[in-house]
Amino acid sequence: MRNTRALAAAGAAVAVLGLAAPTATAGGDHNQPSNIVALPSVIARGGQMTVTVDGCPQGGTMTSDAFRTTHLTPVKGANETSKGTATIKQDARPGSYDITVNCSGRRLTRPAAFTVIGGVRGGIGGSSTSGATSADIAIGGGLVAAAVAGGGLFWMRRRAERRI
Repeated sequence: MRNTRALAAAGAAVAVLGLAAPTATAGGDHNQPSNIVALPSVIARGGQMTVTVDGCPQGGTMTSDAFRTTHLTPVKGANETSKGTATIKQDARPGSYDITVNCSGRRLTRPAAFTVIGGVRGGIGGSSTSGATSADIAIGGGLVAAAVAGGGLFWMRRRAERRI
């Protein structure tokens, strides 16, 4: 009785796995682009992004509104995978962008594949003014005056303690 239950459970498991497995076709079409991955997925204007595509063994092209048409080259050692590097345009508007891939005459579009953010102003410390503003001068002068007054009070108090 135990053996028949184990055999029935094993048969059911094989049946479920057999139905869930993808079916293979004779001479199947392996040149179907799939799984478009853009890294980094959030990028600033002018940055470089790497895109990998599965199901693209001979390479192809990729396009987007945020970068020029770029070639995909096959990755050695990875079956049916191609890769390309794109440079985001300096005038690309912040927001989400699609990537369209063309491999062996087949097209695939991944909507909202990456997001462009506004560029940063590097090298000037986050400020675009030169010199101190009037508010900076007022704050600095107030701090210096408070330090002088506090130091004077402390010194006068220490002097008074010595006389007693």
